[in-house]
Amino acid sequence: MLRIALAVLHLLALGIGLGAIYARARALNHVGTSPDALGRAFVADSWWGIAALVWIGTGLWRAIGGTEKSPAYYWSNHVFYGKMGLLVLVLLLELWPMVTLIRWRIAARRDALGPADALAPTGRRLARVSDVQTLLVVGMVVAAVMMARGYGARA
Repeated sequence: MLRIALAVLHLLALGIGLGAIYARARALNHVGTSPDALGRAFVADSWWGIAALVWIGTGLWRAIGGTEKSPAYYWSNHVFYGKMGLLVLVLLLELWPMVTLIRWRIAARRDALGPADALAPTGRRLARVSDVQTLLVVGMVVAAVMMARGYGARA
């Protein structure tokens, strides 16, 4: 049952995360033009963070713990390395949005955020980063499907 539970949580985190990063981008595009856009971006960003923790945690458990396949399967699969490369890109791209949105949240709590119009250009740039991350996550799904079909495994 553990392997099924981990797989279910891993896939649910993927769905939640993909929806959240897409929603974050859409909300950030409207910062400065829609009064509730920043709040929607904060909510989507929270879900993106929760999904990432569950997704990475269950992924590590599955890859290292040998609950599904042996760890050797993952460490000898070049598609897995490509998938992990995409994950690293997603995480590196997340540094700027994460820091910026944390600062905005703190400032919003203190009522020191300033006018939303001033945030709009940064919001649009953060939305582009989120769009790229969305595409990278889709690439990770493609890699996962390929791995499930036996691609990348060394004989």
